[in-house]
Amino acid sequence: MEVSTARNQTSKRKFDDTVSSSSNAVDLSLLEAIERSQTTIEAVDNRTLKKLVLSFERRLKENIEARLKYPNQPDRFADSELELHEELHKLKVLAGAPELYPDLDLTDEDALDENDEPARVLVDAIVDNSALELLVQNLHRLSESDPDENAAIYNTLATIENLIEVKPAVAELVCEKTKLLKWLLGKIKVREFDGNKQYASEILAILLQSSSVNQKKLGQMNGVDVVLQAVAMYKSKDPKSSDEEEMVENLFDCLCCLLMPLENKERFVKAEGVELMIIIMKQKKLAYASAIRAIDFAMTNYPPACERFVDVLGLKTAFAAFMGKIPISKKNKKERYQEELEERIVSLVASLFGGILRGSRRERLLSKFVENECEKIDRLMELYIRYSDRVKAETERLDQIEFDDLEMDEDEKYNRKLESGLYTLQLVAVILGHIWCSEHPQMRGRIELLLKQNKLSKNHVKDILQEYHDNIGDLDGPEEKERAQTKIQKFLTAL
Repeated sequence: MEVSTARNQTSKRKFDDTVSSSSNAVDLSLLEAIERSQTTIEAVDNRTLKKLVLSFERRLKENIEARLKYPNQPDRFADSELELHEELHKLKVLAGAPELYPDLDLTDEDALDENDEPARVLVDAIVDNSALELLVQNLHRLSESDPDENAAIYNTLATIENLIEVKPAVAELVCEKTKLLKWLLGKIKVREFDGNKQYASEILAILLQSSSVNQKKLGQMNGVDVVLQAVAMYKSKDPKSSDEEEMVENLFDCLCCLLMPLENKERFVKAEGVELMIIIMKQKKLAYASAIRAIDFAMTNYPPACERFVDVLGLKTAFAAFMGKIPISKKNKKERYQEELEERIVSLVASLFGGILRGSRRERLLSKFVENECEKIDRLMELYIRYSDRVKAETERLDQIEFDDLEMDEDEKYNRKLESGLYTLQLVAVILGHIWCSEHPQMRGRIELLLKQNKLSKNHVKDILQEYHDNIGDLDGPEEKERAQTKIQKFLTAL
C-alpha cells in the first residue's frame, strides 16, 4: 500500500511537472506574441500625432485631386476614398488623448480659409465618420477639475466652432446627432464663472443664431427657463471682468434667438421672463440694454407678452428709457451704444402699439403721450426729425453715386438707407400713425404743430409710411404681410 502510494505520488509529481512545463511553454509563447505585437504599437504622443496627420493630409489631397479630375466618375476616386476613410479611422485613437487637441486643431478657421474645397471635404469626412459624436462624448466624460482635461474641453468647443464656421449645416447636425445642447445647458447652469462657461455660452449662441430647428429643440428642453436663470444672476450685479461681460451678452443673444419661435415666446411669458426683464431694467446695471432687446423680441408679434408688460407696470420703466433717461457708465458712454439703445426702445414702443389694440391697456399706453404736456410726442418728433435728416443725407449721397455712373440696384439702395436709420424712422412713423388714429385732439394738434415748426407736413409722414408699406416682406408668411400692409394703409387713410 505504501509502495502503491509512493508510485501514485511519483506519477502525480510527474503529471504536475508536465503541466508545469506545459504552462511555462504557453506563457513563453504568450510573451513572445506580446513582444511581437508591441513592435507595432506606438505611444500616442506628438510624434505619432504628426505622423497620423501627415498621412491623413496626403490621402486627403489625393482624394481631392481625384474628385476634381473625375467629378462624374466615382469609380475613378473610389480607391482614394477608401484610403482616406482608413486614415480618418486611424485618427480615432486621438479621442483618448485630449491633451493633444491643441497641437491637432485640424479645423482651425485661419488654416482652412485659404482653400474652401479641402476644408469642406475635411468637415464632410469628419461628420461622416461620427467624429461629432466622439467629440461630444468626450465633453461628457472630461473633468474640469483636471487642468489638462479642462483645456481639452475648451479645445473641443473650439473644434466644433470651427466646423460650423466651415460648414454652417453642422450647427443643426451636431444638435441632431449628439447631446451637445444638453451639455451646454448644464454648463451655463453653473453659478461660478470660468472660461469654459463663457465659451459654452458662445457656442450655444452660434447654434441658435441661424437655426429655427435648434431654437425650437432647445425650447422643448426647458432651455428658455435655463437661460432666464442664467441671466437672472446679473439682475442686480455687474460682471466682474470683460470675459464675464461677454458671457452675459452671449446669454442674452441666446435668449433673443430663443424668442423667435412663437412657442418659446409663450414659454418666456409663463416663466415670468417679462417680469425679470423689467427688474433688470429697473436695476440699471450692465444688462439694462440687453433686457430691453430681449423684451422687444418677446413682444414682437405676440400680444400676450405686450399685455403682461402693461399689467406688471412696465410702461413707466420703458418710457423713462424712451425719454432718454438711461444709465450711463464709462463702458457705455460711446455714442453708438446710446443710438442702438434708442433704436431698440423705439422698436419696443412700436411693438406695444402693435400688440395692444384696444381696451384699458390701450388707453394706458396712449395716455403716456398726453401726460406732462405731451412731452413724449415732443420726444417722438425729435427722433423723427433727426432720423429723417440722416436718411435724407444718405439718399442724396446715393443719388450722387448714381450720377457718377456707379451702378446700384434699388434693393441695395434701400438696404443702405435702412442702415442709415430708415427702419427706425419708419417705426417712429408707425407710432405716429397709431397716435393719429386715436383721434385725440390734443395729441393730433401737437403733432401738426411740430411738423409745421420743422417745415414739414403730414404728407412727409405718409411718404415714409408708403415706402414702408411697399417694402414689407413675406418672411412671416403671406397672411402676416397682408395684415401688416392693411394696418399701414389704415394710417395712410387717416392721415
